[in-house]
Amino acid sequence: MQKNLVQVSIIIPTLNEAQSIAAVIAAVPGIGAVEILVVDGGSKDGTLEAAQSAGATVINEPRRGYGQACATGLAAARGEVIVFLDGDGSDDPRHLMQLVLPILQDRADMVLGSRLLGKIDPGAMPWHQRFGNWLAAFLIRALYGLPVTDLSPYRALRREALLKLGMKEMTYGWPTEMIVKAARQAWRIQEIPVSYHPRLGGKSKISGTLQGTVLATAFILGTILRYARGQPE
Repeated sequence: MQKNLVQVSIIIPTLNEAQSIAAVIAAVPGIGAVEILVVDGGSKDGTLEAAQSAGATVINEPRRGYGQACATGLAAARGEVIVFLDGDGSDDPRHLMQLVLPILQDRADMVLGSRLLGKIDPGAMPWHQRFGNWLAAFLIRALYGLPVTDLSPYRALRREALLKLGMKEMTYGWPTEMIVKAARQAWRIQEIPVSYHPRLGGKSKISGTLQGTVLATAFILGTILRYARGQPE
């Protein structure tokens, strides 16, 4: 696939998602010239082989961190539009066109998939994850004046615009840093309702335990507060 033919790059960070990654890749709809980049953080369960067999380009990233995986995928991406998608089956790839189209038509600078505006299947989002997400969204509304309902990492935006944000948070604060920096720069940010499903096998690294959720929420809230105080871009 030539560089100038790639319109959309889908970046999927993974760590031990062999039970779900092939199904996630297979569910990506045909929306034109698309490349799928699976950025793996050291899986030991066959995730890489499953992703390659399903047709994705696999990138090994030995440095840990959700943000690090996203940044590595961004550096390798060739598409005009970037989509971030989780590899555990909880995000629904069928919403991809709804995310991408407002960007391609220049009606938005970033489109966020809101699970709270859409349908959350029973068991897909435990109470502690729901509360942490609500709190983070509330703070963004209060501190940045951006009426978001959800901080879901499922989103689309232009590659060049994202590169100009100068992302620094290499942990679970990456998606939040993206939102608050974009808000400070007065981006046109839209939300669309998306479906959210229970993950396909295994336990979530974040919401699977109360401790994981608390740690991720701490990264997220710290990012919101730092940039609200005017941390240099």
